[in-house]
Amino acid sequence: MPTTGLADRVTTALQDRLGSEAVGVWFAPGRVNLIGEHTDYSEGFVLPFALALGTAVAAAPRADQTLRLVSTARPDVVEVPLDALAPGHPSGWAGYAAGMAWALREAGLPIPGADVAVCADVPQGAGLSSSASLECAVGVALTDLAGARLGRTELALAAQRTENEYVGVPCGVMDQMAAMHASAGHVVLLDTRSLAVRPVPLDLARSGLELLLLDTGAPHRLVSGEYAARRRECEQAARLLGVPALRDVADLDDALRRLPDATLRRRVRHVLTENARVLRVVHLLERGADPRAIGPVLTASHESLRADYEVTVPDHDVAVDAALAAGAHGARMTGAGFGGSVLALVDSAALAPVRTAVTHAFRRHGFDPPTVLPARAGAGARRLR
Repeated sequence: MPTTGLADRVTTALQDRLGSEAVGVWFAPGRVNLIGEHTDYSEGFVLPFALALGTAVAAAPRADQTLRLVSTARPDVVEVPLDALAPGHPSGWAGYAAGMAWALREAGLPIPGADVAVCADVPQGAGLSSSASLECAVGVALTDLAGARLGRTELALAAQRTENEYVGVPCGVMDQMAAMHASAGHVVLLDTRSLAVRPVPLDLARSGLELLLLDTGAPHRLVSGEYAARRRECEQAARLLGVPALRDVADLDDALRRLPDATLRRRVRHVLTENARVLRVVHLLERGADPRAIGPVLTASHESLRADYEVTVPDHDVAVDAALAAGAHGARMTGAGFGGSVLALVDSAALAPVRTAVTHAFRRHGFDPPTVLPARAGAGARRLR
């Protein structure tokens, strides 16, 4: 759905369900990670880009200190005094929005009471960061209502704090930084230690290429504990190796010899080789190489996520194998894993055959057909009206 349609729907929802006239509409995108999975909480490198899909927020200030929230996807109205905001309350979808108000107030911003409506077209559970999209859209709306000036990185960090402390997901900062710093036609090279960002051109159309994004339909659940377990394993490995984070490991072979546990060795191998793959893709794109050259790097990332990090599911692996067999130049799961989406680099002329091949493979394995989503690099969070 174009952002204009989202803006119309969310404005109507604010008026019809809360009786408020919107003073503005704001938008933040979902994201796809081209490469660099499960490296952000080890202070490594990631390479995401923003989707055209995302979350729109319509808002109006209130005279009292109450936050009222509605979503076009839910029948309920959530109402909570700002002074009563606390981690875990409210829960569910509203926690991501209310948590953003809490995080901004914790940062000292004079966030006012507000009526807020949200409407999203980025699918939940697809590994496309619908949660960060919601957090960042609410963040830019509330700071505008407050007349507050806050940099894009500071807003991203407030959104990460929302997810970590308010909702309870120990995520890194990649998703929020991608939502805030993305620019059309570019991927974002993010150093998650320094938080330095650099736009990297991604002009696939010039080479007759497209990215095919396949939502496998396998539910993407991070609060289940698997994500937190991977993070704990990386932190444990870093302690055993005597470094602040796995980013600081200088010699992979030496690190593998020193780790007594086979699982930790696999996790470390993934993180270090994935960091190298990110930098390899950046090098290829910035020097103007044929983008087809990044395809094998994407596929190597998937294999590492499957064998060493163990976060793929059968839906991912079937989609990747079918896409490659049908002529994709590279394919990988994208997102944190345990469900979600697959990204494939495909010649424009081969889009239909690759999509058909994946659909047939899913049918053979008894899976529901995947949903194909647009995957062109878009702009970051912004005010629409």
